[in-house]
Amino acid sequence: MLQIAIEPKSRADERKFRAALSTLATEQPGFEVKWDEESGQTIIAAMTELDLDIIVDRLRREFEVAVNVGAPQVACRETITHAREQDYTHKRIFAGQGQFARVKILFEPNGHNPDFVFVSRVPDGAFPSDYAAGVEKGVRTILVSGPYAGFPMIGIKATLVDASHHHSESSASAFEIAGRACFKEAAPKLGVQLLEPIMKVEVVTPEIYVIGIIGDLHGRRGVVKSRISHGEAIVVNAMVPLTNMFKYFDNLRSMSRGSATYTMQFDHYAPIPRPDRDPPPPAVAAYA
Repeated sequence: MLQIAIEPKSRADERKFRAALSTLATEQPGFEVKWDEESGQTIIAAMTELDLDIIVDRLRREFEVAVNVGAPQVACRETITHAREQDYTHKRIFAGQGQFARVKILFEPNGHNPDFVFVSRVPDGAFPSDYAAGVEKGVRTILVSGPYAGFPMIGIKATLVDASHHHSESSASAFEIAGRACFKEAAPKLGVQLLEPIMKVEVVTPEIYVIGIIGDLHGRRGVVKSRISHGEAIVVNAMVPLTNMFKYFDNLRSMSRGSATYTMQFDHYAPIPRPDRDPPPPAVAAYA
């Protein structure tokens, strides 16, 4: 859900830094490490801000690696909002050998389902199955980094409607290239949209602080779903964009003088609202 760029303060610690991160990745559930070769950055990702703080603290204290740490960034997703059928032909000469692959693919939204769906309507007898697998692989690989902001893409169904191959110049790798290029060519017409993670937040607080806590959640673009009495405490349930939950622990402790607690877990992805187009969400749903 969250990621930060991190690097050792000293180049001499680079090897120790990488070894420490590899160890932490095997020990810490929900923790991931990615080395971005293009930018040269090391990116670490975890579910919550607290998880990231623990990782950084262990690097410094347990593994004795001094590090520079960037600001936390929310790991968003991208999706499409329009359907489009795209016809693409890959032709080239490489090392004296011709390459040929033609595909027609229907790209369409599939809700916010994280699983990519690929279907081939081309009869197996007319089109080798490894060529179809090449098309699927090509589309899958390009969806790892979306065209809007480079986030992984979800909620996409791709249907191979038609394809043509050459008996000597076609191959699975040629169809993989065609699959990637076909999506890239279609992308500007697919209505690519940025999605943010929405968290299910539960706050348990003495009643005296509940109004201030609800007001703070509203200020974080939160939608309160219920406010339930539980003994002497009030349980507030809300949906809040993760982007607006930074430093919430410190805020909550200050508002409640340390007497309120909260839990947070991922619920779903939702489109990031655009101020020039989208009205704000309703502040409060009906209380249970």
